[in-house]
Amino acid sequence: MLVSAKKAGNLFVFGALGLTLAALAYPAMLGVQKTTSSPDRIVANTRYGPLTEADRDFVVKVRAAGLWEYPLGEMAMRRGTSPEMREAGKHLVVGHAGLDEMCRKIAPELGVVLPNQASPQQQQFVATADAASGKQFDSTAVTIMRVTHGQIFPTIAKIRATTQNAMVLALANLANDTVLDHMTVLENTGLVNIDQVNFQQSTPPKLPKDDTTPPPPLQGAPILALAPRPDLNIHTAAPAPTGPSAPSPSAG
Repeated sequence: MLVSAKKAGNLFVFGALGLTLAALAYPAMLGVQKTTSSPDRIVANTRYGPLTEADRDFVVKVRAAGLWEYPLGEMAMRRGTSPEMREAGKHLVVGHAGLDEMCRKIAPELGVVLPNQASPQQQQFVATADAASGKQFDSTAVTIMRVTHGQIFPTIAKIRATTQNAMVLALANLANDTVLDHMTVLENTGLVNIDQVNFQQSTPPKLPKDDTTPPPPLQGAPILALAPRPDLNIHTAAPAPTGPSAPSPSAG
């Protein structure tokens, strides 16, 4: 059977990505691996409601996601070979700036320490995309991001459905809207091979915890902020936290 040149090129790109993603693809924002003890264990009682171990993990992982997806989005804006790819980059930058703003606002309220670096695995995601060029960069970046977003989407829903903390609920609402938006713009590039994506989403490798855990910040180090870009006019509205004393999710 004859295969068109375009299809053959896509098969080559996705075939080359197979080994890389087998080593890299894993939930990159919220994670589905079990927390250290019980996800339902209450680690703090706050004025916004109880904070469970899963809630705390969620806030940290949302923050960590921005630390690699924001720079990869900027890379896509500069190096994307199509308008759709550059548009996807804009959405990544704007979306994670908004999530990061909320994380930085609610973390002190909840007593959560935020990382200043992505995990080693997440840093490798960026390095892998950065090592490619032209249309291969587009395909590599889109595949990595669509796999990780697809893995994390149902986990956001679970946090959204189970948390009893108003701050975490607001973050889950924003994360749900943001990840859905990112999945959509990535698919709009025409570079998502759904069979490849579904395979990678359903067969994540088992990696050492140190590879998938963001390092703690240095004591006394200022919190790195993912600043909104004034040159971009995309806006994702942040839902206000509910509760009698909940502060608005403005920049801290």
